[in-house]
Amino acid sequence: MRNWYMLHKFLRSYYMKFFRLDLLALLISLFILNSCKNPSGVGLGLDPATQLGGAFTDNTAIVVNTVPEARVVTSGLAKTPLTLFRDPVLGTTVSNIAVLLNLPGSTAYTLPTGTIVIDSAVLVLKYAKGFYGDSLTSKYKVNVYQLKQRITSQAYYNTMNWDSLADKTNLLGTRTFFARPNDSIQIYSIITGAPDTLIKVPAQLRIPISKDFINKILFNASSSQLSSNTIFNNNVKGLYITLDQNGTTGAGGNFMFGLADSLNVYYRTLNGSTIDTTSVALELGTHAAQITHTRSAAVTAAIGDSTTSNGVIYLQGLAQLKAKISFPNLKSILTAAGGNIVINRAELVVTPVPQSTIPFPAQSKLTMYRYDIAHQPIELQDANSTDPRSGGVGTFGGFYNSTTKSYHFVVTGYIQDLLDGKTVDYGAYIATVDTTNTTSVDISPTPQTAGRTIAVGTITDKTSPLYDSRIKLNIIYTKINK
Repeated sequence: MRNWYMLHKFLRSYYMKFFRLDLLALLISLFILNSCKNPSGVGLGLDPATQLGGAFTDNTAIVVNTVPEARVVTSGLAKTPLTLFRDPVLGTTVSNIAVLLNLPGSTAYTLPTGTIVIDSAVLVLKYAKGFYGDSLTSKYKVNVYQLKQRITSQAYYNTMNWDSLADKTNLLGTRTFFARPNDSIQIYSIITGAPDTLIKVPAQLRIPISKDFINKILFNASSSQLSSNTIFNNNVKGLYITLDQNGTTGAGGNFMFGLADSLNVYYRTLNGSTIDTTSVALELGTHAAQITHTRSAAVTAAIGDSTTSNGVIYLQGLAQLKAKISFPNLKSILTAAGGNIVINRAELVVTPVPQSTIPFPAQSKLTMYRYDIAHQPIELQDANSTDPRSGGVGTFGGFYNSTTKSYHFVVTGYIQDLLDGKTVDYGAYIATVDTTNTTSVDISPTPQTAGRTIAVGTITDKTSPLYDSRIKLNIIYTKINK
């Protein structure tokens, strides 16, 4: 009987001990839940109430400033921009193209026998993905000139002044058109010795070129000029393609071209009583873009203000504008927590300024990266596939969510390493990125995307209509003892 009594006393003591602990844990959880904001309202997918001892904060100070991109190489691009975009907020952007013109087959060319009569010559530029601008009301006019200096195989930057190297005294070709970069068209296929056939081809811009120019450089050229592609390049130099600023109406926009294209010449040969219709293609070779930007007063002021955090930040494609971001009081979280913490999840939320996406949409994807000690761009820990904390491209984020009207970056590993002193903050950046890459996180400035995002930066005035849209770093963390 005494043994039963002792067992009963032990179990009652054991139960009361853990009952008090459970009650204490419950009260702590309720206190945390009551003191935390609901993350569903700010983009976090985790509820602090489900985190053991978790705490939530979105009060970390953020300093963010608009800065210009460094110059970039524009030669040999898979997509080359042709641009005249009068952005009502950011200013006017222009991108012109210089391209080498090669002999047919890029080798010595033998003239066809008989009398040659050119029917037409057309510069064919196939559209690539990446149009940005006004496709509804703007009317575009493109002009083609001959270059006075040959393009070589060297690397050319966006700052190369091709405009000054174009012979604008002789217009070789022009066309007025509307933006239809996704619409296939029908053209006649010239078949030697057979009737021409109407075929459907992918979306392309077809610019009529002067017959006199073709005769001069090809059919009436010296045998020496046609003896090798190098000699031909040295004499012809290349072509300069630009959108006419007076002939282009409205806001305009940006086009991307693959430039694995050609100048197609359709001609007839007369041999006695025999007439045959055929064609020959002069292939386009090395190409580069000159990109210039006349910035608005608002953008100029934002770039000039590097001492305070910007209330509005400007992110612009064609390697124009990005935002530098830092978290100067990040370690104050440790003070508030009263010790070391483990970051369960950290998420940066970037929101476009309301109405800034109309009529020109926000860039569909942004990137975020950091500098190393040599000030070279490297991936954040959360974007680096070799880091075990990385969840891959999809998890890292940067995609524009049309429902929440915001971008989200998961930066858990990066923030944890900053707190632990494992990473030195040499600068982190948010920038536009080519949206067609879905397999990795791009970290280098690129002229192969033209979109823009005007986002809310640091807002401290709680009465401001932009306060709820301010840039935020949302963190769920757990206090630990070391």
